Amino acid sequence: MAPLSRTSGAGESVKVWDPLVRVFHWSLVCLFVFSFVTGDEWKKAHILSGYAIAGLIALRLVWGLLGPHHARFANFLYAPTTILAFLRDSLAFRAKRYLGHNPAGGAMVVLLLAAVSGIVTTGYMMTTDAYWGVGWVEDVHKALVYSTIGLVALHIAGVVLASVEHRENLVRAMVTGRKRRED
Repeated sequence: MAPLSRTSGAGESVKVWDPLVRVFHWSLVCLFVFSFVTGDEWKKAHILSGYAIAGLIALRLVWGLLGPHHARFANFLYAPTTILAFLRDSLAFRAKRYLGHNPAGGAMVVLLLAAVSGIVTTGYMMTTDAYWGVGWVEDVHKALVYSTIGLVALHIAGVVLASVEHRENLVRAMVTGRKRRED
């Protein structure tokens, strides 16, 4: 278990999110927004942003296998029945608190990684001779972008719900890396 330390007025806290996970998260947020804004307006920057996102995704996939406990996929992948039960309990404000990703959060990580990987893949395809100007590739790319925006909205709603339910600022935890130790 990680060492506990005192934080001003917040009681005991424990390090949960390592720097790589936090930098990955906020970098992906910024690059996704940048890519969305530059889409058809600033192609070169959009493409470079896509490559940066691809690098981030590759790094996160490796870190999900080799990183510290709370970064590893094995720590937050749950059966669909567990995820559904957790969602039901969350909506009733009786969900168990998790120090790392809860079952819904873990599922969201997987969904977002898959969706963003699909965006990167179709974006790259559109730069190749084989798929340049192929309508279905652009359609899939755009559908994945807007689906990802929907997932992000659900992710934010889940963070707000869990923060209220467990009286814990999860956004601050993703900035500082620290959470209240387990109850």
